[in-house]
Amino acid sequence: MNPDYLSANRNLWNTYTHLHTGSAFYDVAGFRAGATSLQAPELGLLGSVAGEELLHLQCHFGQDTLSLARMGARVTGLDLSPDAIQYAHTLAEELNLSASFVCGNVLEMDTLLGDRTFDTIFTSYGALPWLPELQTWGSLIARYLKPGGRFVLVEFHPVIWMYDNVFSQVVYSYFNREVIAEEEHGSYADQRADTVLTSYTWNHSLAEVFQALLSQGLRISRFEEYDTSPYNCFQRTVAVPGGYQIEGLAGRIPMVYALEARKDLV
Repeated sequence: MNPDYLSANRNLWNTYTHLHTGSAFYDVAGFRAGATSLQAPELGLLGSVAGEELLHLQCHFGQDTLSLARMGARVTGLDLSPDAIQYAHTLAEELNLSASFVCGNVLEMDTLLGDRTFDTIFTSYGALPWLPELQTWGSLIARYLKPGGRFVLVEFHPVIWMYDNVFSQVVYSYFNREVIAEEEHGSYADQRADTVLTSYTWNHSLAEVFQALLSQGLRISRFEEYDTSPYNCFQRTVAVPGGYQIEGLAGRIPMVYALEARKDLV
């Protein structure tokens, strides 16, 4: 990955961490009081994780990681942002939750995690667009899964990322054909914040995601698409039963997809 992209995105997520930890969107106070940060799609796929060795990729400041710890998993969170990882450590200590956190690039996890392997690897909601390619990602997931282990992904649908930020028109390819540079005013969790930062992302078609996993011998065991988002994190949203849709596109475009991929025992 071009280090300019990596540095810019790390800076963006450091800034976002300070915006997000105090935001109503993340409701850290509610989380401290015992609320889970996990949503229905991932809870349905994950099921019971008690006693599992679990790796959470691109964990931001650790709420989902610590929610998994509350469910009984022995969990490790990994994220690019040092500020996010520092806050995650602080939150875990404050709440007396057992979890470990690692700071680094998910595409270099082989230099960060050593020889450990995991029963479940999990990532969700806005993770994949920050990766320039998925072949390395897929190979690392396969490497770090135990035989019989599973990978669980819940992600915003690539159709969403074809639009401009106000969903007025399609401006980007469905396929991974270009780096997408955008000026971000505030963040998805605090759209009125006075920060202006450049993000660099890539769109990944469903075929690219599937092939990155299938090419490593993983087996897709479940796949779902949803016409709602559980998060009110886009512009021009309308509340509907089950979540949020885009005004004018309600029920016409997919918002989220979820999959489970398994590694065979032999």
